[in-house]
Amino acid sequence: MTGTISLPQGLSCPLPHAAIERVQLGHGSGGKLSAELLGDHFLPHFSNPVLDQLGDAAVLALGAGEVAISTDSFVVTPLEFPGGNIGALAVHGSLNDVAMMGAVPRYLTAGFIIEEGLPFAVLDRIVVAMAAAAAEAGVTIVTGDTKVVERGKADGLYINTTAIGTLERSFRPAPHRATVGDAILVTGPLASHGMAIMAVREGLAFEAEIESDSACVSPLVERLRAALGERVHVLRDPTRGGVASALNEIAETAGVGIELDEQALPIPGPVAAACEMLGLDPLYVANEGVVIVIVPEGVADQAIAALRAHPLGVGATRIGRICGAHPGMVTMRTGIGGTRVVNMLPGDQLPRIC
Repeated sequence: MTGTISLPQGLSCPLPHAAIERVQLGHGSGGKLSAELLGDHFLPHFSNPVLDQLGDAAVLALGAGEVAISTDSFVVTPLEFPGGNIGALAVHGSLNDVAMMGAVPRYLTAGFIIEEGLPFAVLDRIVVAMAAAAAEAGVTIVTGDTKVVERGKADGLYINTTAIGTLERSFRPAPHRATVGDAILVTGPLASHGMAIMAVREGLAFEAEIESDSACVSPLVERLRAALGERVHVLRDPTRGGVASALNEIAETAGVGIELDEQALPIPGPVAAACEMLGLDPLYVANEGVVIVIVPEGVADQAIAALRAHPLGVGATRIGRICGAHPGMVTMRTGIGGTRVVNMLPGDQLPRIC
């Protein structure tokens, strides 16, 4: 059985499709299989007006105001990696999700599934890192849970976190607000988190060590709020599935086309080398401290200046634009002058990275 992928100028190519009767690792990739997992097995049963928005966080009315809530689970292997560990990552990941909705993170919950045999020294380092990350972000961990499972059942440790943030009606970035003519920015170098973990797994060594970019990006969001307010159309953190999958979701939601410039992509040399060695495309590699920012072209330089004023945003740059051509599709101008389609991640490229 085959389907087709629509391409510019009416071109198409066959897409093999086989029936899948069991969950595969690719269903956790953040790409096409993840979308199918949600669309076929969860959303039909859990559907409601809040959940159906499918944002980075749910927006709920609470008294006279509104809050954003997001929950995420972290299953990283190894538990500790250059630039961070699963504890700090669990804090940053959930806080960033509510920040992408324009919310100010306030509270966090934490649930731990611990494998029998995990050294207390490792657990203590992870918990200390979580506490430090929460304190730095100005949030309080207010409740949690622990479970211990048999040896060999949990890759050492899994963590679930839920973040709660407060919202202002005047600042509501959302994927559907992407508008033809908008500029697409990123706040820093791409693919560092995923490749830091893969380099450790594969025993790769480089002159400059690749470190995860894991960080709470709320300070960058606050600078954009202060500088541009409602002119910030979209914020998105490109985690699972990378920049490519995040932009495909935005293009589909807003019904617009996206054009990227390959030469403008900020990919560090060691990261590019590691991707080449492992046969990976950096556009699909996870980031944990980078934001995709979409704003009107006329204020793009102002947005970049605001981002570069903070240490997390010194690498902010423009990588593309929103266009009216090929709605729902992402394309990229290559370094040799051609154009290629950048599809959503079809399967699983990097398991156990977030």
